[in-house]
Amino acid sequence: MSYVPRLKTKYREEIVPKLQEQFSYKTVMQVPKLVKICVNQGVGSATQDKKLVDNAVNEMTTITGQKAVPTKATKSISNFKLREFMPIGARVTLRDRMMYEFLDRLITVALPRVRDFKGINDKSFDGKGNYSLGVKEQIIFPEIDIDKVNKITGMDITFVTTARTDAEAFALLKELGLPFKNIKN
Repeated sequence: MSYVPRLKTKYREEIVPKLQEQFSYKTVMQVPKLVKICVNQGVGSATQDKKLVDNAVNEMTTITGQKAVPTKATKSISNFKLREFMPIGARVTLRDRMMYEFLDRLITVALPRVRDFKGINDKSFDGKGNYSLGVKEQIIFPEIDIDKVNKITGMDITFVTTARTDAEAFALLKELGLPFKNIKN
């Protein structure tokens, strides 16, 4: 039998029945689920040093366990010395097994390593059931060797769900284990 991530099993066995009862869904297919996690890292000083984007891609690949892709500028902006198609960041889209593994490591290992951590903000929902989270330092992930980091940069993590409302998405992400600050009942 193939390996199934811990959070995926928890979702199927515990979270689906709980959400089905809480929101009174008629079928299991109506219960919201996590579709993908998008991790994005912008490197603002990449216009001066091209190696920073390569470092960001390598770090992102190490953190997520999936090959990162460099992002390119869509248009030129002379004030920022930015040219069209110039690499300025890195991104990864995680789905299924890799997504659950990354989420598990984020919740259990990375977020508790944030200095003065009191929980994540529960106001970063977009109105359609998706949640965005900003991380100020990539060194909170244990996969990153602090001695080899040239520049500390942050990253954006977006959780895309099938939930129709923010309340459904909040309930789903809370049950998955995301440590929110203000817990609504």
